[in-house]
Amino acid sequence: MYNSEEFDEQKTKVMKYIIYKKRTEHEVRLKFEKIIEENMLEDIIEYLKEAKYIDDGEYIKRAINNFYAIKNLSIREVKQKLIAKGIDKNMLEEYIYNHKEEMNEYEKKSIQKIISKKQETSEKEEIKQYLLKKGYNQENLEIELEDMYC
Repeated sequence: MYNSEEFDEQKTKVMKYIIYKKRTEHEVRLKFEKIIEENMLEDIIEYLKEAKYIDDGEYIKRAINNFYAIKNLSIREVKQKLIAKGIDKNMLEEYIYNHKEEMNEYEKKSIQKIISKKQETSEKEEIKQYLLKKGYNQENLEIELEDMYC
C-alpha cells in the first residue's frame, strides 16, 4: 500500500502531463504504467476521471473540433487517429453516429478543399482514387466531384 504523500506526489506528475496537453486515459496509462505502482495509478486515474481532468468523451469532441479547424480528413481517418490514442471504439462510434450530419459536412468540405488543391495538377479520376484510398465516403465523393466538375 502507499501513503497519501506518495499519492499526491505521483498525482502531481500525472497532472503536469495532462495539463500540458489533454490526454486520453490510455495515454496516461502508457506513460506511467512502468513508473507508478499499478494500484496507485488506478486510484490516480479514477481520481482524475472523477475530477474531469481525464474525460475521453470530451477528448473526442475537442479532437474532432481541432480536426475541423485545421485538417482535411475523412471520417475513417478521424476514427483511426482517435483509436490510435486509445479511445474506446464504441464510444467513438456513438459520438460519430450522434454527430453524423456534422461529420458528413466536414468530410464534404475536406473533399472540396482537396479537389480544388489537386484540380490543377491531377485528372478527375486520379483525384477520385486518391480520396477513396484515404477513406472518404464514396457517396460524398461522387456528389462533390459532380459539383466541382460541372
